[in-house]
Order: sequence, then structure tokens, then C-alpha cells
Amino acid sequence: MFEEEKRSFKIQAINRRFLPFDSEKEKEWKGPFFFVQGADCQLGLTYRWTGTRRVECTPDMPMKWDVEIESTRAIIEKLNQMNPKPKFFVVCGDIVDAFDFEEPFRSQQETDIKQVLSELDPTIPLVCVCGNHDVGDEPTRSSIQRYIDHFGDDYFDFYCGGVHCIVLNSQFYAHSSNVEDLKLQHEKWLDEVLQDKQSKHIILFQHIPWFLKTFDEGNDYFNIEISTRLRMLEKFHAAGVKKIFCGHYHRNTGGSYKSMEEVVTSAIGLQLGNDKSGVRLVRVTENDIEHKYFETEDIPPNFL
Repeated sequence: MFEEEKRSFKIQAINRRFLPFDSEKEKEWKGPFFFVQGADCQLGLTYRWTGTRRVECTPDMPMKWDVEIESTRAIIEKLNQMNPKPKFFVVCGDIVDAFDFEEPFRSQQETDIKQVLSELDPTIPLVCVCGNHDVGDEPTRSSIQRYIDHFGDDYFDFYCGGVHCIVLNSQFYAHSSNVEDLKLQHEKWLDEVLQDKQSKHIILFQHIPWFLKTFDEGNDYFNIEISTRLRMLEKFHAAGVKKIFCGHYHRNTGGSYKSMEEVVTSAIGLQLGNDKSGVRLVRVTENDIEHKYFETEDIPPNFL
């Protein structure tokens, strides 16, 4: 798909830390900044989507995902032109579409998306968040390890300019029967990192939203089961979390739980609603976190 690589893709999240930022130095508030949040590059979904469901990859299908490659590259080109540059670019899951058992599609998608993502200006750190297509609807140790081998840790935290950023593996809350021990490790780690109160704001990044519009809505493919949802939302609120940024829905939506806002951002790839491919720009000030979704062609050169 790509004859030569301009840059190599570098795994940034290792041992539950995000290497581009020195968390000790970054705990101090240093003034307003902005970052960019996207979701669901999901290479190949455009040609697998019937209008109501995704068709499983079969050997007779072409390995075709030019639409998602072009939309991802267009966004990266826009981000590279920004001045000043965003502090980081976070992709909230479903980086690829093919599951780990759908070969050779999965291997080629991993190669191709990493090539496109490597075109991001090296001064803009890339934060990868795992989605259900990345680790599997029913994740196993091997499916999670495959994601880690290609994109970095499936959960970790970091500080940036006085803000505590926490990346979750939301698939543990959707289906964890094959990996209950890993889920427990995730929960223990999460409880520990939520104890740290040294930041100006706490922000979560994950793939599956806890809810789409209202915190007490019914269960749905696109949200988390309500008893788990309410337990976790209360935990986050009690810990002082201010914003939760998600993907998965391929549409823009969101809502609030008490004083905590959840933001669901539409896809870089296939849209399932009336939005167009784009990303969300997030401005962080001492007292607030503001955000706006921009279609690709409308991404401004400066968001401070």
C-alpha cells in the first residue's frame, strides 16, 4: 500500500507512562494550551458497512480502505500546519477496523495506519487509545497484547501542563469474561491514579462512552451497561474528573453526570450520522476546558 516510509511509527505508551511527557515536570500548571481529539479512523469500514451493520472480512474481499487513509491524512496535514502546535493528538479508539482474527486485513491495516500516523509532525505527540476493534469485542490476552505490540499500552496516564490525563481500556467494562484478571489489574491501577490530586484538571480518554445523552439512559451497543456505568461515573465524579472524551458512536453527542461532562466525538472515518470527518479541538485554561468539533476543511490554524 505504501512503497516507502518517510518516518517510522514510534510506540509512545510503555509501562503505563506516556514517554513524550515528563510527568513530574508536567504536574505544574504552565498556562493555557490546546490539544486535538479524534476517534475511529477504522480503516476499511466504509466498504464493510451495509447501512445497518458491518460485514465480516472474508478472503474474497478486496483490501480497500483508501477513504479512511485519505481522511486521516487530510486531518494530519491540517494539524501539521497549526501554529502553535497542539500539545498532543489523541485518537480515541478503533484505529483499525479488522479484528485480530481477520487476516490478512488486520496486518495490512496496522501497517498502513501506522504509516499515515507517522506523518504527524514529530513535535505533536500521538496518544493512542484502544477501541473494541483494536482489542476485540470479547478481548483475550493475545488480542490485547497484539494491540500493545503495535500501538502501545492499552491504558496509562500522563501529565501535560498541569493537567492529569488518564487513558482507559473501555472494553474491560463492555466484555471482560476472558480477561477478568487483567480487568482487576486495570481497576487497581485506576484507583491508584485517581488518588493523585496534584493537577489543575483531570481528563479521561476512552473509546466506548458510558452514555450517549443522559447518564440514566437504557443499555445500548454504543454505551456501557447501566449498573457498571453509574458506579464508574460516581467514582470519577468523586475523584474530581472534569471531562471524559470518547468515540465509538461515529456521531457527535454527549451529556453530563453532575458537574462532569462526557464528550462523544464523531469519526475520522465513516460517519453514521450527519457529521463530516473531523476532529475536536480542546482549549484548556486554568478554570475551564472548552471544546469544539471541526470538519477537516474548517480546522483553524490557531486555537489558542
